[in-house]
Order: sequence, then structure tokens, then C-alpha cells
Amino acid sequence: QVQLVESGGGLVQAGGSLRLSCTTSGLTFSLYIMGWFRQAPGKEREFVAAIKSSGNISYYPDSVKGRFTISRDNAKKTVYLQMNSLKSEDTAVYYCAGHLGSRWPQTREYRYWGQGTQVTVSS
Repeated sequence: QVQLVESGGGLVQAGGSLRLSCTTSGLTFSLYIMGWFRQAPGKEREFVAAIKSSGNISYYPDSVKGRFTISRDNAKKTVYLQMNSLKSEDTAVYYCAGHLGSRWPQTREYRYWGQGTQVTVSS
């Protein structure tokens, strides 16, 4: 049974930092592209970051580029999202997801999803 469990969310003031973790089990983690997404109330799910299986290639949308960093530890089967300079518009539920493959997937192609962790940024 595949499980993705996010942790590290919480309440933080604008300008602050948080580090999210996503611990996985039941999958060959080192073969998966891992991604982070977020969804705010009343909005569609938004891509935040992705990292290739080797950990040496990642990409971000402009909305978080330079503020967020995705990383992974294949030995621990865990992916991280370091979020700095947080803004109120970063408030959302954050999800991690996994895709088996080598090319960057579309959101709908991620097969496995976690349950999410709430991040709230107060202004």
C-alpha cells in the first residue's frame, strides 16, 4: 500500500519560513518524480515545485521561484519543501505527489497523492 504523509505545516507570519516534509512508503521512491502542489479555498490546485528522481533537477512556477526549494532524500524516501519569505497568498493546503517516470508530468499524471498539510501565513 502506497502512502504519502505530509507534515510541517502550520501558522507563520508573513516573511517567515516553513519546511514541509513528505514521507513515503510502499513505492520505489528513487524512481519517482516528486511534486508539491497547493490548493487554497475556492481555487484550483496549483503546481508549486517538482524534482526528478535523482534530485539534481527541479523546477518551479514564477510565483514561488527564488523563495521555495524542493529537495529529496532517497535513502529516507522523503521529499521536502523549504518555503522562505512567505506571503499571505501562500496560504493553502499543501500536497505532495509522486509520478513514476523520467519526463515532467502533467498534474493529472501524478498517480499518488498525500492528504495534505495546512499552511497559513498571517499578514
